[in-house]
Amino acid sequence: MNAMTKAKGAAALPLNTILDGDCIAAMNALPEGSVDLIFADPPYNLQLRGELHRPDNSQVDAVDDAWDQFSSFAAYDKFTQDWLKAARRLLKPHGAIWVIGSYHNIFRVGAAMQNEGFWLLNDVVWRKSNPMPNFRGKRLTNAHETMIWASREEGGKYTFNYEALKSLNEGIQMRSDWVLPICTGHERLKDENGDKAHPTQKPESLLHRVLVGTTNPGDVVLDPFFGTGTTGAVAKMLGRNYIGIEREAAYRKVAEKRLAKTRKFDKEALQVSTSKRAEPRVPFGQLIERGMLRPGEELYSMNNRHKAKVRADGTLIGDDVKGSIHQVGAALEGAPSCNGWTYWCIKKDGKRVPIDLFRQQIRAEMAERPN
Repeated sequence: MNAMTKAKGAAALPLNTILDGDCIAAMNALPEGSVDLIFADPPYNLQLRGELHRPDNSQVDAVDDAWDQFSSFAAYDKFTQDWLKAARRLLKPHGAIWVIGSYHNIFRVGAAMQNEGFWLLNDVVWRKSNPMPNFRGKRLTNAHETMIWASREEGGKYTFNYEALKSLNEGIQMRSDWVLPICTGHERLKDENGDKAHPTQKPESLLHRVLVGTTNPGDVVLDPFFGTGTTGAVAKMLGRNYIGIEREAAYRKVAEKRLAKTRKFDKEALQVSTSKRAEPRVPFGQLIERGMLRPGEELYSMNNRHKAKVRADGTLIGDDVKGSIHQVGAALEGAPSCNGWTYWCIKKDGKRVPIDLFRQQIRAEMAERPN
């Protein structure tokens, strides 16, 4: 699975591998200007005080690991400055970085990014559709995290696939507030004891949107806080190269197992294009982001006359027709319009399953409130 590339006059680049060790030392050992995008999920320095319990007195599995603990804000700031400096050195001139955090750390990180010379492009609010409630009832429910997207420097020609994100959102311009669920269910990785393998595992849907929007197939994506490998898994599926850095052996073990099971989508499915349809309540692209449907999977018309293939940006291709689920259905039927949600289905165990069932599932999840 491992691959090595060597630019002219440069050291080898360890593509599609997980490096063991301290992220700063590991980044400093990699060749300068060799990475297209960095996605960083650094320690949040949560400053937790004591145990947290639910109303039934059961203990909340909070983040209390040693890697998230710093002796002071000054110590955290120094750590942040050092890893950001190493990260910026690695980026190509037109490279970019995403950093995710909570209110505990993101403001300090943002200031440090500007001090290191990064040029801030957007802050994106990941609004969790199913956040953990505030059990003590003394603060607002913490229902979002913030991501900062920045280019290596002012004027850098960073990658931004505007039309792909628009297509992923059913033809509506992608906004800076993203409503996506936290990592739960089958996606949540467990250790040998059945506990969470990592306390802050990010959902694949979040990384899908980041990588489709700000990288291209073949790009090199570095994650200096690799954890259980969400960045690597999504990068592999989308035809990007990844480099992970993780010092915790337990996380590396889980990530390696996960990546060994991850498959790359076919070349045609990785292509992205525009969509001009109006906004529905649930964009078809969310089904792709959340793994309900996969790029390369075939959809069938309910009348069984036509089929089309799903692409990574939420568009379809069938009989040389490309576009949204509505556009392709209308074109294949020779009709002025088509409701793609009721027109398309998948075949499972010999039965036809309308894709609208997946939309209904997402709507039901959005309507749920945590206990």
